[in-house]
Amino acid sequence: MLNKRASGVLMHISSLPGKTGIGTMGKNAYRFIDCLKKANQKYWQILPICPTSYGDSPYQSFSTFAGNPYFIDLETLVDEGFISKADYENVSWCGHENYVDYGTLYVERHKVFEKLYANFVKKIPSDYEAFVKENDWLEDYSLFMSIKDAHNGASFSEWEEEIRKRDKTALKKWRKKCADRMNYYKMLQYFFFKQWFQLKEYANKNEIEIIGDIPIYVAADSSDVWANPDQFMLDENFVPVEVAGCPPDAFSADGQLWGNPVYNWEHQKKTGYTWWKKRLEKSLKIYDVIRIDHFRGFEAFYCIPFGATTAKKGQWRKGPGMDLFNSLKKKFGDMPVIAEDLGFLTEEVHELLRDSGFPGMKVLQFAFGNRDESDYIPYRYIKNCIVYTGTHDNDTILGWTKNATEKEVESAKEYLRVTKDEDVVKEMMIAGLSSVANTCVLTMQDLLGLGSEARINTPSTVGDNWKWRAGESMFNEEIYKWLGFYTKLYGRC
Repeated sequence: MLNKRASGVLMHISSLPGKTGIGTMGKNAYRFIDCLKKANQKYWQILPICPTSYGDSPYQSFSTFAGNPYFIDLETLVDEGFISKADYENVSWCGHENYVDYGTLYVERHKVFEKLYANFVKKIPSDYEAFVKENDWLEDYSLFMSIKDAHNGASFSEWEEEIRKRDKTALKKWRKKCADRMNYYKMLQYFFFKQWFQLKEYANKNEIEIIGDIPIYVAADSSDVWANPDQFMLDENFVPVEVAGCPPDAFSADGQLWGNPVYNWEHQKKTGYTWWKKRLEKSLKIYDVIRIDHFRGFEAFYCIPFGATTAKKGQWRKGPGMDLFNSLKKKFGDMPVIAEDLGFLTEEVHELLRDSGFPGMKVLQFAFGNRDESDYIPYRYIKNCIVYTGTHDNDTILGWTKNATEKEVESAKEYLRVTKDEDVVKEMMIAGLSSVANTCVLTMQDLLGLGSEARINTPSTVGDNWKWRAGESMFNEEIYKWLGFYTKLYGRC
């Protein structure tokens, strides 16, 4: 799948335009697929689609298996007779069409969903029970979310000891107490995945494949950790012993403190990596290709003592390496996986990537700091890689020309044979498309020629990320005509 020349566009669902506060799996998602097809594209890459929690990051979710209810399209629910337009059309979803207001979404979406639920229980779809039975993770997830609601959103680490530690009597009591609320959360997942698979089917019929994204870690406050504590390094109170992050580097003097619990790889190995197999099985049904975030963490992962305020004091521990991937390949065969191999890389990480056979990532914005030695400069690429102009953690190309060092920008201009900042945008995209890399992925922000105002995430910061949305200008025919021309010119059709 990834060994032929092709290209695609990175555009998260939340960033699609629309009138209900956030991008959804509605008509604009289908329009985007039509645009990709016209532009000779093969892939639509998105970020994780799981429910967002505090901080709104798709990489910190209440569940690695669940879908984000915010992406449920309300117009589709109207067409199916489950709600009316009056249930949502007078809501002031956001003060600006180009940004998501998550606070408003949290309040107003659930008001609409409560009306949806009232109608749903009167006319339960015939395939609903089958959906519940097919998704065994749903019981723990719906119970987790229901208990969280009963505790005003408090982390499960603050719950009463009996239910925090999943005492059987306590579980029975809470299931009975939360039965109706559990059905509410199950219903949301039913509608999410119904709309998701309809969208995916449309994409696949139009020869567009979806690249999904799996964060290597799960959130500390998640149904995954609560329901599977033995899979993680926790103490007797279900509190992480160590958490994940990255050590200090040139980009961050304090390092990156992610706060996710790290895996108990010894236990995972003893159980045949059952939990990871379950996770991959689900993901392979949802996506056509999977990007695994922080691939280097499978070779060695950085651990920080729980309670630390920075990532300065930590240590590296060995990961499962090829033992995990051999076990996964034994079950699933050759998996369509992209390895996010960015960051601090050792020869051992390079060896793991080679042994896995997965294509790694090349980010063009990283190519110009020390051009003569950079692994990201196009003439050093191998075919088995994915080239990006930037990822969700990078600035836009135009923003990069304003915020990178003068040396980097001048080096890029020299390499790309341009003199103006704005000309770097298209030429950097063309450099990716023309490279030897089998796959090239461009961002929608760069295709629109936008600056830092369209950046979706700045690592190690909170409060102003994951908000950017495109306007109707993203459907400008000239954009896709340009993309289609260069895609064909460089043999990626």
